[in-house]
Amino acid sequence: MKKSILWLGVLLASTLVSAERRELIDCNVIFEQRKSEILRGIEKIDEQQQALQALQSATQAMLDQKEAALRKREAEVQATLAQVEEKETRVKRLLKQNEELLKQIKAAKDDKIAETYAKMKDSKAAPIIENLSDKEAATILFSLESKDMGKILAKMNPARAAELTAILQKGPPFEGATSPAPTAPVAPTPPGAPAADAI
Repeated sequence: MKKSILWLGVLLASTLVSAERRELIDCNVIFEQRKSEILRGIEKIDEQQQALQALQSATQAMLDQKEAALRKREAEVQATLAQVEEKETRVKRLLKQNEELLKQIKAAKDDKIAETYAKMKDSKAAPIIENLSDKEAATILFSLESKDMGKILAKMNPARAAELTAILQKGPPFEGATSPAPTAPVAPTPPGAPAADAI
């Protein structure tokens, strides 16, 4: 009987050992399955991380390229602005030189005209100047010496001489001066006839 108890104990122990081994094997299988799932998850995370890094690198490269293009464009714009400013300065300088030349030419022309009228007899110069526009007449008279101007004004129609004297008193430039308006003789209105304005 001791043998059978012993035998039963051994059988029971071997069953227990066998059950524990099965549980261990089952745990190992579960552990291996979980391990492979975890590894697949890690690989997926690595792939996503690599894709994200590639996207970040591509985005950074694109931003760097656009920034470089923008810097290049800004440099071109600055160069163009510098050229425009240089041309504008040159044009202003040329305009100023042209204005000076025009003033010199006008002064020389006025001097030449004044010299011509100064050499003429006042009786010949007066009717010519009298028929010029206010601006032209005043400019010529102003460029003459006072004694020559006086002689010519004395030979003019007194009304025209008075007009030109008033213009000369304002001094140059004589831009606002106009040419004399020719006055047509007006026929007297017979008594009792309506005035021309009333018609």
